[in-house]
Amino acid sequence: MVGPVDARSADIIATAQMAADAARAVTLRYFRGSNLNTTSKRADFDPVTVADREAEQVMRDIIAARRPDDAILGEEYGETAGTSGLTWVLDPIDGTRGFISGTPTWGVLIAVRDATQALYGIVDQPYVGERFAGGFGAATFNGPHNSHALVTASNVELSEAIIFTTFPEVGEAADAEGFQALARHCKLTRYGMDCYAYALLAAGQVDLVVEAGLQTYDILGPLAVIEAAGGIVTDWKGGSAMQGGRVIAAANAEIHARSLEILSKY
Repeated sequence: MVGPVDARSADIIATAQMAADAARAVTLRYFRGSNLNTTSKRADFDPVTVADREAEQVMRDIIAARRPDDAILGEEYGETAGTSGLTWVLDPIDGTRGFISGTPTWGVLIAVRDATQALYGIVDQPYVGERFAGGFGAATFNGPHNSHALVTASNVELSEAIIFTTFPEVGEAADAEGFQALARHCKLTRYGMDCYAYALLAAGQVDLVVEAGLQTYDILGPLAVIEAAGGIVTDWKGGSAMQGGRVIAAANAEIHARSLEILSKY
């Protein structure tokens, strides 16, 4: 049984949960509405909405009030310096394409990191009311029907694996080739689940998530949750995934090692 956390860890958890609650309220106010004020960050349609901006702002306000010495890095408003050695990494809506399409696969991502590792993370899906959290020795799920510990699938082999990705929407053609090479060894391939795929991996429902072209705010929250639940998250060479890029999340060490044998060729 996991023992009680120290005062600093407890405060980080409480702050993260408050920030997730606030972002949940904002995003639900806009989801499936017609007043999203959607614009694109790039010519190839990388959407951002008023919900993205407002959700990040309310999270920043809570963190700044409760933990003013911590730094904040958010997708929409960039970096605010801090002095504590901790950085909050925020993606107010991971999966904005899904958000504006009305699919419940997007989520609010929150992570807290120090110089070397992600300490705590949250993947929150406001519309279905599910929250996946991990760090400081515990990984937990809270939803409308039950609450329980998160544990990844420990005994699944690659040939029986369920693999998820957002390809071909995210990543380059060469990245997709690597993914397809790996997917041919798996039992089932599914597409387009955004951050919710990582949450399902932490919950033991799926076994692999493979993506490319990620930013640090796309992966740090899921990384913390998955690692706390017993899974492994690295880049395609087996190195750190904390900065994003090409990422593989695996339910256990065996399928992670087998997958790296394939992905490292690309």
